Amino acid sequence: MTPILIRQASIYPHGRMISIALKGIPVDQSQLKLPTSFLTSEKETIPAIIGKRMADAAKLKEGEEVLLRWRDKNGTFDAMNITIVKIFDSNVGNIDASQIWISLEQLQTMTGLKEEATYLVANEGYSHEKISGWTFVSQETLLQNINDIIASKKISGSVMYLMLLAIALLAIFDTQVLSVFRRQKEIGTYVAMGMTPGQVVVLFTMEGSMYSFLAMLVGGLVGIPIFTYLAMNGISFPDVTQDMGVTMASRIFPVFGVQLILGTMVLVIVSATIVSFLPAKKIAYMNPVEALKGKLQ
Repeated sequence: MTPILIRQASIYPHGRMISIALKGIPVDQSQLKLPTSFLTSEKETIPAIIGKRMADAAKLKEGEEVLLRWRDKNGTFDAMNITIVKIFDSNVGNIDASQIWISLEQLQTMTGLKEEATYLVANEGYSHEKISGWTFVSQETLLQNINDIIASKKISGSVMYLMLLAIALLAIFDTQVLSVFRRQKEIGTYVAMGMTPGQVVVLFTMEGSMYSFLAMLVGGLVGIPIFTYLAMNGISFPDVTQDMGVTMASRIFPVFGVQLILGTMVLVIVSATIVSFLPAKKIAYMNPVEALKGKLQ
């Protein structure tokens, strides 16, 4: 496990005061993707690393010194210059915004909190055992907010898909109703030629279901190039989204699984077939003689 010590502090860049969370982390740790190896600098000042968001907010650059003020365990203020030895870029705002990272040993010495930590970060192979004075928080609990956002987006996306599908099915239904209404002579001719009403119903149902195959063909011609481009190049988001507090990469890549594609195709075909059958079943109740005469029924 990786121990991390957190203390409240302030920095004074370019005559301004910014409240920050001063975090100490072991220099030799490899569990977190932070460039902690830069904290071994031999400069007189304290080496520190910050994220890109923090650097933009404080207008700091690599190699620049800034005054840091903190309190020790007794509440006594102390101050010293720190040197920004590395600015890292991360998609996770929780390790970046208003935070400065220094060596854990250095922070423990500065605050007098020897062999103490605020929390411990465990890896995936950690097996929890109850420790007195410590509360274990699982990864699922820590990611609950993000999982809730994803779940809500899935629900809203499903509603949008159903609305679009309903519009398409309504168009197929109207087309079939008009087809049955205007092709009564043709229906009467089929029956007069020996086809049963059930066979005519199947014929018109299959005709309506072919609209779904035509829709998939046209949709594939338009959608495959677009989705291929997005899968290869991703969807870019502006830098302003990095300050929203939600962990999001600057570029995301959509994934179109085989299950999603096949499931969508089956749903469209089955739905179109059912909608085509509803008006076509009226053919079974038509009078062939009246249909041949073209009379409305």
